[in-house]
Amino acid sequence: MYFKTHMKQSLNKKNHLKLFLSCFILLSIFNAFSQETITLEDASKVKIDSLYREDQFYFGFTYNTLINKPDGLSQSKLSTGFSLGFLRDMPINKNRTKALASGIGFSYNNYNQNLAIYKSDQAPTYSIIDSETSFNKNKFSQLLVEVPIEFRWRTSTYESHKFWRIYGGFKLSYLIHDRSIFEDDQGKIIVTSNKDFNKLLYGAYISVGYNTINVYAYYGLNSLFKSAKIEGEPITMKSLNIGIIFYIL
Repeated sequence: MYFKTHMKQSLNKKNHLKLFLSCFILLSIFNAFSQETITLEDASKVKIDSLYREDQFYFGFTYNTLINKPDGLSQSKLSTGFSLGFLRDMPINKNRTKALASGIGFSYNNYNQNLAIYKSDQAPTYSIIDSETSFNKNKFSQLLVEVPIEFRWRTSTYESHKFWRIYGGFKLSYLIHDRSIFEDDQGKIIVTSNKDFNKLLYGAYISVGYNTINVYAYYGLNSLFKSAKIEGEPITMKSLNIGIIFYIL
């Protein structure tokens, strides 16, 4: 009887020991797995942070005005513009809240005004349409390839793309197509590839906003025309374009 009782106690002790060892091993494995998961998560965060950029597609709409206008020139209708392109982001600080960016895009600008552009002996001529002359349409439009170069400040993180931003910089634009139209009851006069337009335009711009939508302004630093004159006086009009711009990752 004593022998049986002793055997049962020994077996119970062994079973308890096995159970204890099994729990210890399971807990050790679970703890190691948890540590590995946390380590992988942390490594993933570091990896994402190290690659974080604000490369963006952009498109914008502007209201176009003319400054340095010749005497008598006015804009009677709404003049609009459209732009789109891509910017490559290059962070310059550890938190990636500051960056440089450059890219390429296209812009199309209309200018409705009362500067008539005709072609006489294959050379463009210019005159101000007086208030007593009736016409249906008078405008010139330009299609340009643009290269923006900007400095960026933002409050973004790799976890959120909703942030405040101030982007400002310099833009070079190359004129690839132009078209002037004068239309009245007698018909249309269309002039294209006007050699008096400046082929290379440049100016400063700024965009300010939150998340996708931002206020945008561009100021041309050189004249739209390089050699156009009205009665011997050079036309030195520049553009001032104000509107909104959208950034999409």
